[in-house]
Amino acid sequence: MPSWTDKDRRQYEDIKDSSLDRGVAEARAQEIAARVVNKRRRVEGRTPNVRTQGTGNPNRGLEERTRDEVYNRAKEMKIRGRSKMSKAELLEAIRHARGRG
Repeated sequence: MPSWTDKDRRQYEDIKDSSLDRGVAEARAQEIAARVVNKRRRVEGRTPNVRTQGTGNPNRGLEERTRDEVYNRAKEMKIRGRSKMSKAELLEAIRHARGRG
């Protein structure tokens, strides 16, 4: 339970106990409880969403990275209009920006 508050721990135990009362296996009850607590923490902005974090493995080419990873790279390069761009458009904009820089 990384950096959980007392409230998070209480909620985890309550959800786990509720699942156990319904006949769910111990391991599954723990997983359900942890997922619920972590989702609430993510929605509240207390933990980052891994999918939208980094810019991907620097040893891979841009084409091999996800759209979110390419988007984050474009954000670092301060490319304007990136939120409305597809992955292909982001790749083109990054290549264009590199050519100018």
